[in-house]
Amino acid sequence: MTGQYILSDYLDRALAQAEYDKLEDGTFFGRIPSCKGVVAFAATLRECEDELRSVLEDWVLVRLKLGHYLPVLNSIDLNDKFIVLERVKKYENTHAHYRSI
Repeated sequence: MTGQYILSDYLDRALAQAEYDKLEDGTFFGRIPSCKGVVAFAATLRECEDELRSVLEDWVLVRLKLGHYLPVLNSIDLNDKFIVLERVKKYENTHAHYRSI
């Protein structure tokens, strides 16, 4: 981890902990045990992986914005308020730009 992409590193480390199950109806269920509430369901494993990443991204951003605690993953601690707020603002500004295109 270089520190330059701390949010991406955090997401990658969380996704490395993901667990997937094939359900009786043939669909897939995914979850990240250390990130309570981060779950996904989809028709295929690939779709479930994509959905889980999307849910995780939203979960992290909402928790950061609301000031809720995030689990420390492999020494990545996003709970430092100053660093987190600056990165969330940068992320929101970047996404706002892309939404306007």
